[in-house]
Amino acid sequence: MPNPRTFACIFARGGSKGIPRKNLAKLDGRSLLAWAIGRARSVPAISRVFVSTDDDEIAAEAVAQGAEVPFMRPAELSGDLSPEHLAWKHAVKELTGREGRFDVLVSLPTTSPLRSREDVEECLAMLEKFPDTDVVITVQQALRNPYYNMVELDADNLARIVIDGAPATSTRQAAPAVYDMTTAAYAVRPDFVMKSDSLFSGRVRAVEIPRVRAIDIDNPLDLEWAEYLVHRGHPDLHL
Repeated sequence: MPNPRTFACIFARGGSKGIPRKNLAKLDGRSLLAWAIGRARSVPAISRVFVSTDDDEIAAEAVAQGAEVPFMRPAELSGDLSPEHLAWKHAVKELTGREGRFDVLVSLPTTSPLRSREDVEECLAMLEKFPDTDVVITVQQALRNPYYNMVELDADNLARIVIDGAPATSTRQAAPAVYDMTTAAYAVRPDFVMKSDSLFSGRVRAVEIPRVRAIDIDNPLDLEWAEYLVHRGHPDLHL
């Protein structure tokens, strides 16, 4: 069976609120965009690395780091409230028109610079192993659990457990395991991207990764924490 034709696309718009110009923010002397491009280029199965952006400076940094920017993302797909899946659709349409049909799209958000090559490769391996799968995501064990220590408040400020009627659990360990989605990696079939309107409208499988590699940089404190982890040389980091 021939190897699937796999493209990586990094979605990096110019605007951001938590950290201005976040995609160009530096971690250990390299932009977050450079970290994402470098990781994509380290995966042998990924044949091409593209960047989808609306910003000329980001496009120039992408090219300098070895990625391709054959198209610019329209402004209407680059706002704070623009759905990510529409940017994915735009990229798949543009890439298919230029490069022909391809088999797998890998999205590596810049906000998870500490992902490992193995994390990405496990997503690709799972997508290949299960042909009925549309998307593979990365997850980490959740710190809070809706069966045990997450509550919602009613109009009278009375608290109740989020999953009402769940079996009573006296310890966190006894509660059913739940997971947080991370932004480390997504492996998706392009045909599914074009026909779907949301990630979970298809069959989704998950790869669990260590918490230290799942960091999602949204504000300056997250960036400082990532810098600390890089300099500390945490054993779970495979940089």
